[in-house]
Amino acid sequence: MEDFVASAIQSGFAIAVAAYLLVRMESRLEELTKAIRDLQVAIVNRGGA
Repeated sequence: MEDFVASAIQSGFAIAVAAYLLVRMESRLEELTKAIRDLQVAIVNRGGA
């Protein structure tokens, strides 16, 4: 029983850390996506001028 509890605690901690990192990275990925789109627009506008 103690082994099961220890395993559940370790798994829960790993899942919590992974979820935290995914939430933090999501906003950064959205910012990078916006920056890439802005860069694409700037390149297209400069090439067309």
